[in-house]
Amino acid sequence: MTALSVFWFLYFTGLGVFFPYLTLYLRENAGLSGAQVGVVLATLPLVGLVAQPFWGNVADRSGRRSTVLACVTLGTAAISLALGHAQSFWGFTVGTAAMALCSTAIVPLALSVSFAALRRHGPHAFGFVRMWGTIGYLAGVALYPLALHRLAPARADGFEPGLGSLFAVMAAGALAAACLWPWLPRGGAASVRAQRGEWRLLLRSGPVVRLIIYTFAGYFFLQGPTALFPLFIRARGGDLSTVGRMWMVMLLLEIPLVALSGAGLRRFGARGLLGIGVLAGGVRWLASGLTDNFTALYFLQLLHGVTVAGLLLGGPLYLEEVVPESLRSTAQSLLSTLGVGIGGMLSNAIGGWLIDAYGINLPFLAGGLGGIALACAVPWLLPPVERSG
Repeated sequence: MTALSVFWFLYFTGLGVFFPYLTLYLRENAGLSGAQVGVVLATLPLVGLVAQPFWGNVADRSGRRSTVLACVTLGTAAISLALGHAQSFWGFTVGTAAMALCSTAIVPLALSVSFAALRRHGPHAFGFVRMWGTIGYLAGVALYPLALHRLAPARADGFEPGLGSLFAVMAAGALAAACLWPWLPRGGAASVRAQRGEWRLLLRSGPVVRLIIYTFAGYFFLQGPTALFPLFIRARGGDLSTVGRMWMVMLLLEIPLVALSGAGLRRFGARGLLGIGVLAGGVRWLASGLTDNFTALYFLQLLHGVTVAGLLLGGPLYLEEVVPESLRSTAQSLLSTLGVGIGGMLSNAIGGWLIDAYGINLPFLAGGLGGIALACAVPWLLPPVERSG
């Protein structure tokens, strides 16, 4: 459990620097338009359509899930470092596509390894391990602006000349996580092998197909506003430090909710967690799009933790209850590809276009309304499954 906790912490510390500030870097430092930023962000899930099922199948067929996880994490470190040297829209697009070949598979594989290793350790084991990912993300979000301003102070107009260092920090976090390979679990359920062609069973499973469709819709409504949030804050007069503080508020509630996800699963079931998470995300973005008050915006970002504990964890937990052990990695990769990936890709691209065409508020208002409607439909869209520990 210790090695898994450290892996989640180290990798997500890099993510906590990379994703919250990448949009701002692409728009202001690299000079990309809103539509171009949306395309670059959409490249990650687009390439993940191929990369995630490929690596998931390799992990399940070989039974070496931890080894595959370490390899793609190491690849992410190397490509992230190279991406920092991109200079143009096409350079960022191609570089992001290369990074996605490895990075998009990390979380599904880490989930499958964690579920396999922790299944028999009680209902709270996974939550306590996954919680360290959120703590790492919080550390990255909170400490990076402080360190950056010491090394490269912001200009009077708020421009951040040293923001390109986020690529090196991401690479360092991924490299440190990959070095944990000798200590990651490699026996027992983590080494169960799937038979050739067994993955087709997933596409014939009603609960799996419905979950993928529901997850796709959830990310379609909610992912774009999340990725474009730094531009939203900048449009309301905030700076890099404001974005960092907003993310700190988002993660404060997420930490205890993720840690107690086992209790939430037993109380509401995986389907209930999904509905609660999407509803919280819809309310968050709809209300944010309707206000310019920063105090209200800070308060609304607390709902991010509910969305993570519900949508980001509820989906994998639901999937864990309806798939065989031998298909863990493939199932999590399919969910991340067809649900999270395609939904997020379209959301990012359309959100960037909406900003250029209609202004900063529309992606948030539309995403919020869609999320609320989707949450209300969960009893009809998802079949119930037996609650487990």
